[in-house]
Amino acid sequence: MTAPLLEMHGIVKTFPGVRALDGVDLDVRAGEVHCLLGQNGAGKSTLIKVLAGAHQPDAGQISWRGEPVRLTTPQAAMGLGIATIYQELDLVSGLTVADNIFLGRERSRFGLTRPAEANRAATALLTRLGHPEIRPTAEVGSLPAASQQMVSIARALSQDAQLIIMDEPSAVLDNEEVERLFAVIRDLTAGDVAVVYISHRLEEIREIGDRITVLKDGRTVATGLPARETPTREVIALMTGRDIEYVFPDRAAGVRGDAPLLEVEGLGLRGTFSDVSFSVRPGEIVGLAGLVGSGRSEILETVYGARRATAGTVRVGGRRLRPGDVATAVAAGVGLAPEERKSQGLLLGESVARNISIASLARFTRGGFLGGGAEREAARQQVTALEVRPTDVDREVRTLSGGNQQKVVLARWLLRECRVLLLDEPTRGVDVGARSEIYALVRRLAESGVAVVVVSSEIPEVLGMADRVLVVAEGRVLAEEPADALDEHRVLDLVMEGTGHRGAPLTGASQHEGDVA
Repeated sequence: MTAPLLEMHGIVKTFPGVRALDGVDLDVRAGEVHCLLGQNGAGKSTLIKVLAGAHQPDAGQISWRGEPVRLTTPQAAMGLGIATIYQELDLVSGLTVADNIFLGRERSRFGLTRPAEANRAATALLTRLGHPEIRPTAEVGSLPAASQQMVSIARALSQDAQLIIMDEPSAVLDNEEVERLFAVIRDLTAGDVAVVYISHRLEEIREIGDRITVLKDGRTVATGLPARETPTREVIALMTGRDIEYVFPDRAAGVRGDAPLLEVEGLGLRGTFSDVSFSVRPGEIVGLAGLVGSGRSEILETVYGARRATAGTVRVGGRRLRPGDVATAVAAGVGLAPEERKSQGLLLGESVARNISIASLARFTRGGFLGGGAEREAARQQVTALEVRPTDVDREVRTLSGGNQQKVVLARWLLRECRVLLLDEPTRGVDVGARSEIYALVRRLAESGVAVVVVSSEIPEVLGMADRVLVVAEGRVLAEEPADALDEHRVLDLVMEGTGHRGAPLTGASQHEGDVA
């Protein structure tokens, strides 16, 4: 047993009306991967912000190598050797990759910056991460989300850190990129660097973790659990206070009528996908399964009008939609819950009520004036129906957990009474309890006559939620089958045949056994 590198005892942090941390204990040893688990709202994000120097605790003690320390600023934490990779990346989009990696620690001599030296160092770091194709001179805002995540990880590596906090680092990575990340983590821990790893996927915890600490309601309910030996059911019970079975709602006995509500024919987006055709009847859930980058999200966005199709047609209730026109799609009854809900689906600084009503404001306008009371009452009804917590509709939506934020997005389209609902990664970043609630909610929507299309990187989730499944690879639909006629291995085989890389792993191997938070 090695002495802890970091010890946190009795950490308390209170915000107005909320005690986010209520006596949390955590110890991390050099050279280990310590996994921090808990439902959304358990206090994980607040704890790592305390550790990163972004929040000051109201009570408790932090020790570093056996000595008490005060992490009064992020610079103080970095000075000790603590680096943080946040789930919501804190990159500056207008700067280059190299500028972001060395921001605040610019390479200079005699007061003059040395960009060539920074570019070489950035290239070396990105090559170490398995991404030499990311140019150090590229503007970071132009990169896809997965590449931006790698830049953020490279920045942490550049700080010569002794403890690296990784908050959901795999959320936007495909399976191959996750394996590269794990190789880097193993290299770091072999050199006595400690890693605090936060993930909603238990299969990742078992593969990369050494010990587990579980938070619930701002308290430590277990710590030091062996990551590979602790049963899934035990971890879930610790996090939720109850046993949860991974059971999807029963499929509907039948759909409402034979006429399709959504018809997609020969849809194409040059350079991304081509000749995509499918239909969805009222009361039916159709899933799109495939690798990250297969074109699934782009198909949904094109149906919604957020991207302008270069071929094909989309019809809702027999009415052809104008390509690239979101307003037309919304007017026809189409709603989209996007993959990146915080950046694309929510007004984070606005209230829960405004986020729910934003697609239906005309209902609450009289004589050019918005009736705030009616707007809030309508939002309150949705919050009650969907069991959004907390129930205060005037609360900023940014303060809600991931699962409750997703419910707010769904409430928006319920209030709009949409006929076609497009769901892109509906449970990403959502804890296990909220997942079950969202599955049940989506099935209830379908049973009310809504046509649903769902995209998920986790094959079991697609198979469990959907009635029919389209397997997508490299922008093409390879197969269309009833969900109960497919299993995970069959979908994997189809995807690999379509990509020409048989045997490559697929993101999200097992939601039934693996997702815990």
